[in-house]
Amino acid sequence: MHDLNVIILGPAFFVSTLDELKPFLKFNTTTDYTNNNSDIILFHTDILKDKVKKDFIDKSSLIKICAYNNKKTLGNYDTFLELPSSINEINTVVENIAAKKKFNKNSSIKIKDYYLDKNEKKLSKLGQFINLTEKEIHLLDLFFNSKNPVSKDKILSSVWNYSSDADTHTVETHIYRLRKKINDKFTDEKFILNNKSGYYL
Repeated sequence: MHDLNVIILGPAFFVSTLDELKPFLKFNTTTDYTNNNSDIILFHTDILKDKVKKDFIDKSSLIKICAYNNKKTLGNYDTFLELPSSINEINTVVENIAAKKKFNKNSSIKIKDYYLDKNEKKLSKLGQFINLTEKEIHLLDLFFNSKNPVSKDKILSSVWNYSSDADTHTVETHIYRLRKKINDKFTDEKFILNNKSGYYL
């Protein structure tokens, strides 16, 4: 069974062609656009003439792949599939955009009113940002994913793996610098908090 579920929308020839290719596709297909278990909409540009289906596509938060014969009709979608396409090309386009979206989702986290972008190594808010070190990203990730305050020992084991050059003073210094960086840019003294049990967001 495939992991990806794709809604197919388009004229009869488009839908039937993909239906015939089903045994060779690396994803599940359905024409039921009310299906809540779907990840992607793969649609032919001709379907945009149907107001109901166009509305569904425009309002959907699913990944959108636009299949086209004519570039002039293209809109703002996640990716495109030029027709005619080989089975290989169809599978590649679907798998690549799904992997890219998953990667982007995992690499960007919303923390309070901020966005932590682990790829870009940035913490941003309202168009302003600060650059972070690898250790600072590890710290924020650790705090974000913990339901309880994180002790200095837990920070040492998770972020520094108890390396010989690290002690609780190292932890305090790094957190002090990170707090200062955040406060200098965003005037936020309460981003990283602490109590007797440890540090938390």
